[in-house]
Amino acid sequence: MLRKFFIVIGAVLIVLVCFVMALSISKPKDISDIKITQQEKRIVLITIDSLMSEPLQKAMAEGKAPAFSFLVENGQLYTDMVSSYPTMSVTLDSSLLTGVFADEHKIPGLIWFNQDANRIVSYGSGPGEIWNDGVRNVVQDSVIRLNNKHLSSSVTTIHEELANRNIQSASINGLIYRGKVEQNLNVPFLISTMKILPKNIEVKGPTILSLGALSQLSPNNNLQKFAWDKMGVSNEFSVREFKYLLEQNQLPSFTLAYLPDADARIHSKGSDDLQAIEKADESLQDLLNSFSSWEEAIKSVTWIVLGDSGQSAVKKDKSLIDLNKVLSKYSFWERNNQDGQIAFAVNERMAYIYLKDDKLNIQEVVEILKKDDRIAFISWSENEQNYVTAPNNEELVFSKQGNLKDEYNQTWDIEGDESILDLTVQNGEIQFNNYPDALARLNGALHSHKGRYIIVDAVPNYEFIEKHSYDHAGGGAHGSLHKVDSLVPLIITGTDSKPSSLRLVDIKDWVLQMLE
Repeated sequence: MLRKFFIVIGAVLIVLVCFVMALSISKPKDISDIKITQQEKRIVLITIDSLMSEPLQKAMAEGKAPAFSFLVENGQLYTDMVSSYPTMSVTLDSSLLTGVFADEHKIPGLIWFNQDANRIVSYGSGPGEIWNDGVRNVVQDSVIRLNNKHLSSSVTTIHEELANRNIQSASINGLIYRGKVEQNLNVPFLISTMKILPKNIEVKGPTILSLGALSQLSPNNNLQKFAWDKMGVSNEFSVREFKYLLEQNQLPSFTLAYLPDADARIHSKGSDDLQAIEKADESLQDLLNSFSSWEEAIKSVTWIVLGDSGQSAVKKDKSLIDLNKVLSKYSFWERNNQDGQIAFAVNERMAYIYLKDDKLNIQEVVEILKKDDRIAFISWSENEQNYVTAPNNEELVFSKQGNLKDEYNQTWDIEGDESILDLTVQNGEIQFNNYPDALARLNGALHSHKGRYIIVDAVPNYEFIEKHSYDHAGGGAHGSLHKVDSLVPLIITGTDSKPSSLRLVDIKDWVLQMLE
């Protein structure tokens, strides 16, 4: 999801920001006084936004992805690692860094409604949504509040865990980076003058924090150039920062680097377009070329390369589920009309529907939603019970700590129509089919934040919109619980070990074990 984080600044203020950026860019940070403890073998985790197994394997088979092929031939490839939910980058990155689902880390999605603040929180989306939510709100939510306030203080990130063990780490363009080291983000003059962001922002991060224009390390990253290229949140910027750390002998025990560029192309062209894979492979080649040889790269570093979510093709005709039309009998909350009965937080192929009017009956709203067969399922929670229904189906009720066990040793109590989430239950065992790890992931979203809300999840090839949404008709979109959005590749090179199970939430503990 490239329409997020600093891209917000580029999307809304691109002309003004870039005009002044050339005169007001801060100098790169001096990290020469950081004494990096050299490890025998370091770990580098590369997250590639919207990397999917099928196009990856096709590109490798056609000889278009030599770096991916080298890592796979010398390591392990798993094609079906299970993501978190909703399958939107901020939630996924939060699960990756904390090892828990949204009910614990409390980042519900790219867009959600904050009941305490009585407003929509957005970490960056389409221009219409940004304008409706308020430019200052969106930028400050993305840059300041996401890590400093919204990410639950009750969970720890991998950077915090490593700091507790006196192990150093780095984050390069990672959206979630919270650590224990005091860091300053340097805001370009124009943005602070317009009071969109304060001039200096204090955050807590890992030992080394690189964050686009706000925290540059390498003097080789020409920010006058990158001001026009998503404020430095790009593959090229991330690669140059990594190479600088390696050249300066400042690569710590653990480094997370984010390569975001594939996402935008797949949103536009769809998952069949292999250029996104080829461009990501060029970035990997550049990283491997930083070493004396590719063989030396995998000898001195353990490489973990993974996707965060897949994408479903979105049809051009009748693919957009307009929630304003579906629920037209109600009035809608907006920033300038806060008396509306219902508020929407659309996360592409899933959405939160908030019942702001206490008089509204959930069942009444659910029955209206059930008339649209483009909606795969509808879910809500009441009295610690989770309810799921769908068009032409009855109800499934589930809760944690029951007599049934799933393949991840999680226990559940289930009653009702198991087919809604495509569950197979035999001899006390739960098998997941079209919705991987469905119960834990959905439970996470249902208990991720305060409020009375309904979750809707779309059938593959369909996407939700509301009045202010940016859509992806003719391209690709994600967000849903379905396997097309939820299964991603994982490549491990440089070690024979692997996570306890192939889930995004199990990566953190595995990395910590390797660094013991």
